[in-house]
Amino acid sequence: MPNTAEPPARKRRTPPARPASPPAAVETAEADVETRIYRAVFDSVMSQRLAPGTKLPEAPLCELFGVSRAVVRKVLQKLAHDHIVQLRPNRGAIVAVPTREETQQIFEARRALEAAIVRLVAERATPADLKALRAQLKEEHQVMHRFDQPSWARLASAYHLRLAELSGNPILQRYLIEIVSRCSLIVAVHQPPGNAACEHDEHERIVDCIARGDANEAVALMDQHLRDLERHLMLERPAEPHGLAHLLGLG
Repeated sequence: MPNTAEPPARKRRTPPARPASPPAAVETAEADVETRIYRAVFDSVMSQRLAPGTKLPEAPLCELFGVSRAVVRKVLQKLAHDHIVQLRPNRGAIVAVPTREETQQIFEARRALEAAIVRLVAERATPADLKALRAQLKEEHQVMHRFDQPSWARLASAYHLRLAELSGNPILQRYLIEIVSRCSLIVAVHQPPGNAACEHDEHERIVDCIARGDANEAVALMDQHLRDLERHLMLERPAEPHGLAHLLGLG
């Protein structure tokens, strides 16, 4: 009797699913964009392009960086943690505005921190380190004579941060990054227009002491340098004129 049974149906092969992006790759991409947003705000504060009190609305930040509000909020929270911005309930974020009391406390902490840093640099800096530091000072000097205030502010801060890097202590370096950023806000609020936040000659003298291995003199110069900076700030700003009559001496 002939076999009339139909052969078993061949199973259809389904194309393999396209592999999803590995979770690690997604996390790396998110971290990269968060770092980019953070650095954009941080660097703008350090160079005084973003003045204290400037609003940082979420929607424009989302559009500028092509990210969601969740990403922007995460970055703003980190900036607030680092005292770069202030988060105001129901009113959004602004660039932080330091008070007079905070100014005094920050400079007190900075003097102690930079004293430890300078002493370590005097002990550990190599001839190559000092050569690179002097090259940085040369650039600082050139920018100062171009009257480029944002670039000058950035380089003046970079000098102090470079010393922290040369100390070989990443914890001190991390603390100084926070304090220098907060000092940049203070300078942006109080520094008289056209004045240099840091004196270039003082930077050079500190490097000369480090090159000689004179840690005590380098520390003393840095302490005086920071005290001068604090003293030169206008901690009491005059009231703004209210109109033409006032400007003309009629009101």
